Amino acid sequence: MTRIRTVLPGLGIALIAAVAAQGIHLLTPAIPALTWAVLLGILAANIPATARILRGFAAPGIAFAAKKLMRLGIVLLGLKLSLVDVAGLGWPTLLVVIGIVLITFMGTLYGGKLLRLPGDQPLLMAAGFAICGASAIGAMSAATGAKNKDAVAPVAMVTLCGTLAIAVLPLAGHLLGLGPAEFGFWVGASVHDVGQVVATAQTAGAGALAIAVVVKLTRVVLLAPMVTGTALVVRARERRNSAALETPVSATLPPILPLFVAGFLLMIVLRSFDLVAPGILDVAAQAQDWLLALALFSLGSGVRVGELRRGGARTALLALASWVLIALLALAAVWLLQPGA
Repeated sequence: MTRIRTVLPGLGIALIAAVAAQGIHLLTPAIPALTWAVLLGILAANIPATARILRGFAAPGIAFAAKKLMRLGIVLLGLKLSLVDVAGLGWPTLLVVIGIVLITFMGTLYGGKLLRLPGDQPLLMAAGFAICGASAIGAMSAATGAKNKDAVAPVAMVTLCGTLAIAVLPLAGHLLGLGPAEFGFWVGASVHDVGQVVATAQTAGAGALAIAVVVKLTRVVLLAPMVTGTALVVRARERRNSAALETPVSATLPPILPLFVAGFLLMIVLRSFDLVAPGILDVAAQAQDWLLALALFSLGSGVRVGELRRGGARTALLALASWVLIALLALAAVWLLQPGA
């Protein structure tokens, strides 16, 4: 009971923010509610009065939402993914999408190391831009034991770039003369968050939106193997370091398959074999949106604009480079595959 009383104030504040994000989204349909949730968190963290509350009695609940509710939201995200839809893209398209994700991930990771970003920021930035935005950052952070402070800048940057994509990509697609199917593929393969993909692709009609969502969800499916692979690399690195220093292996090594990632995979299997009733899918989708809204507000509330300014030039440069990289890779794939031709 003491634990519950401790987290309730922060959860209540996060819930109020999630409701506000949904309300603002109704007034500005082009910007997803989850994006507003992150932005409201950033705003609250940089107003002195609300910042004191978030760092004070609300801190335990905010930390709980950022960690636990994020994991639960990712598990439910699996119910949106059907392997049947992914397989329907065909092997050439699947291989191209996998290639886009891997090249963006590795390019961003090593770019971050070259720019000497601190801690696990390069890894988290790579996950966010290559896979599925702030959700991927939360998943990778939880799976590798990354510090919460390392997730702050990546969440801010991936949210900013995804929001800019909603305005920039439709204009660029028009100038490039992309048809609905081509534009949908470009958006699905390059925009970060699922909600941002929907907001961007729907500007070109239902056909573009359908292709964009399937391509985007194919990237989301890759969250599980990417997280598991990274966890294996982290474990191997820890063991090498322990052997070199002749010290015991840390007891806090990340699990090979984190429990929430296993839950995510289980939900994909259930959805793929139609083992979940449509009514339950609808409820789960709503629950997932609310859980991620609370979690993303909480992640956003860790962003201090002053801290971003002090070390933000390199972070912003990496974010811009990663955004341009995945956009160009996806555009090259459009011309290679010619979807809808």
